[in-house]
Amino acid sequence: MKYTYTITGFPGFLANHLIHDLVTRQYVSKLYLLVLPSMKSKAEKMIERITTNHAIDYEIIETDITEPSLNWNPSEFEKVSHDTTHLIHLAAIYDLAVSYELANNVNVNGTHHINQFAKSCPNLEHYVYYSTAFVSGDREGIVYESEISQPTTFKNHYEQTKYEAELLVEEIKNHVPTTIIRPGIVIGDSKNGETDKFDGPYFILNTLNSLQHAPILPYIGQHEARANFVPIDYIVAASIHLLHSETAINKTFHLTDPRPYQAQTVYSMFTYHYLNRQLVGQMPYSFARFTLRFSFIRKWLGIEQEALDYFICNVYHDCSETLNELKGTGIICPDLASYLPQIINYYKKHQYDQTKHVLIK
Repeated sequence: MKYTYTITGFPGFLANHLIHDLVTRQYVSKLYLLVLPSMKSKAEKMIERITTNHAIDYEIIETDITEPSLNWNPSEFEKVSHDTTHLIHLAAIYDLAVSYELANNVNVNGTHHINQFAKSCPNLEHYVYYSTAFVSGDREGIVYESEISQPTTFKNHYEQTKYEAELLVEEIKNHVPTTIIRPGIVIGDSKNGETDKFDGPYFILNTLNSLQHAPILPYIGQHEARANFVPIDYIVAASIHLLHSETAINKTFHLTDPRPYQAQTVYSMFTYHYLNRQLVGQMPYSFARFTLRFSFIRKWLGIEQEALDYFICNVYHDCSETLNELKGTGIICPDLASYLPQIINYYKKHQYDQTKHVLIK
């Protein structure tokens, strides 16, 4: 069976991998790729590579999701909405240091406009919205897939606006066949370590690279806090199953590691595999975060101040619904320790000048 997919967020990391697998598995009848005008050239080159050995009909449409009707003319809107059977909304601002105004415009207003598009699609079989496990904000303890987290505070505006956007998607579940996916912290491919950006969890490696000659590398954070990393290949495999599963409709899924390591253990694992060193002593979280108030230190270390907050929040994102849905498919989240060497080897081979390629404010 082949379908017509309309996808936002291309040529982003997850969208790129997701489309590659959809094409390879021969699910695609047609692709509508909604891209920012500034990203059109990159999107054209990437989709050409993906479809080189496949006869895929695709159309790249310049889109501004922050505008009503996606800034399309009426005939274009009608055509795409009529054709679409599967809608995948990935576009968002993922920067942990983003301002509320920008994050709200893209993540919240943009999702509202995509929701309106979804409601206009007469042949829509499935709408998949990508949220984040961290809509739980500063909540601690167990967070279940079936609950709307209702945190009292958030670690950053990214989390807050993704939470507000998720509430909008919840509102249309009674009108549109919808699945919400909440990934953990996405890292490279578990088989070869491949990634196209060194942000997020790679901030750890950026920092270790800058401090590799320091006489002592201390622990940072709390012993109880967990760090939930998930490789891109697991996210893609699970997503494709959920996208085509009738039993996934009107549910929310945590694509998280069911057995996450404590954050300090993760930091220790990264340090050992990257530098062959052991951590010694303890640096207070408050002091570490204070030092990152200074932009020259953030640029030197290659890390955002907000990234440290994920090393102190003691939360467990229960993924029982996901495990039940994936039972019997062979799709399993691998243990971080089993693929971390591949992640670090890829980083070592493709490490680049942070001042040119990593935005640290």
